[in-house]
Amino acid sequence: MSLELEQLSIEEQFEQLLASEDKLAIRDFLNDQNISDVAELINKYPEYEAQIVGNMAVHRAASVFKILDIAQQKDIIKELPNSKTAELLNELPADDRTDFLEELPKSVIRDLIKLLDPEERKITLSLLGYPEDSVGRLMTPDYVYVYAHNTVEEVIATIRKFAKNSETVDVIYIINEKGELVDDVKIKDIILASPEKRVDEIIDGRIVSLNVNDDQEHANQVFKMNNRVALPVVDDNNILLGIVTIDDMLWVANEEFSEDMQKMGGTEVLDEPYLDIPLLKLFRKRIGWLVVLFLGEMLTATAMSYFEDEIAKAVVLALFVPLIISSGGNSGSQASTLIIQAMAVGEITIADWWRVMRREILSGLLLGTVLGIIGFIRIAVWHSIAPAIYGDHWFLIGLSVGVSLVGVVLWGTFSGSMLPMFLKKLGADPAVSSAPFVATLVDVTGLVIYFSVALIFLRGILL
Repeated sequence: MSLELEQLSIEEQFEQLLASEDKLAIRDFLNDQNISDVAELINKYPEYEAQIVGNMAVHRAASVFKILDIAQQKDIIKELPNSKTAELLNELPADDRTDFLEELPKSVIRDLIKLLDPEERKITLSLLGYPEDSVGRLMTPDYVYVYAHNTVEEVIATIRKFAKNSETVDVIYIINEKGELVDDVKIKDIILASPEKRVDEIIDGRIVSLNVNDDQEHANQVFKMNNRVALPVVDDNNILLGIVTIDDMLWVANEEFSEDMQKMGGTEVLDEPYLDIPLLKLFRKRIGWLVVLFLGEMLTATAMSYFEDEIAKAVVLALFVPLIISSGGNSGSQASTLIIQAMAVGEITIADWWRVMRREILSGLLLGTVLGIIGFIRIAVWHSIAPAIYGDHWFLIGLSVGVSLVGVVLWGTFSGSMLPMFLKKLGADPAVSSAPFVATLVDVTGLVIYFSVALIFLRGILL
């Protein structure tokens, strides 16, 4: 590459090489760049994404492909010729290939699997046979294993022979003659040990493993609790089947976070990037919860009609309806968001429900008292400015509003904290108890609390 070309930015160099139509120069240029820089080129020049991947050495193309968004991966596979697609899919690590294939329609999966080499096809079909969102879909069968009776010298020879195709050699796995997992050992311990030392003299017996049917979210928690870069995956008989690496867990954590955010916003999970999802599909994802929430809010009108006589006698009570229901909804949304997040990162479990409830009841009382005092002061100040608005009974109206705020906020925090835990107990996703859902529930019950308190304080006076 000329010195003049090297002084340009990566994008400018790429544009000049495209204009020159020198395929060999384009290939050399792409192979010389960092993987992340090539991914940025694909993001900036989506019309050339297949050309970029197709012109790279296959092992580098696979490294770029696996860090792209699923929509970009689909577009590239559509445009690449079958020969290039076969090279790319066969080069991809088994777990990354499975992640990609499971996002495709079954008819497309069948066609792509035919392009795989027999051994890779066998591995892929095996991984695709495990339940969706299970650890089995994430694991890779490319790892280094040895036996407990091997010496360190034999282990190093095994690593040199087989580690080339392994996803990681940070940890070496020890099995017995039946294929059962015995332990694992860090590569550092192998390197530092004397050559004649046996493996069973190095291992400590503190093995942490995942079951092939474990949920991916559970696996994410195990990784965080044990500070591992890779974990072995076994079946119900403790047979070592593969390993899961930390990079897979990072993708899982990112997907789980995105799904929870969408559910907490009151929509179904989007399985495609927002700008790529068809409008009608986006409509179907959003309309269901909107209808449910709308029907829930209709109960608010029903509650207000039940207290129609009270409102007619004391129209001033209607002025505070938005204040009451919004305070309850906000407190409920706060509580549900905090509890869902705490459950997601493993800070609390269902077993902690009593501790959570006690804390939220106390929090609700404190928060409600502060808002109730502010509400009462607001009415008192407004009465001093314009006495005609609330009349002679401003004190009782203020008291009704203040006490109602305590009750509504208390109910909001209680509902918002307990509903996610209740759903988790039933086996549902806690994120389903989204902020809009909790807010709708508290809106309806907040009105009942408000008018019931008003009846207590104002019966025989304004009501």
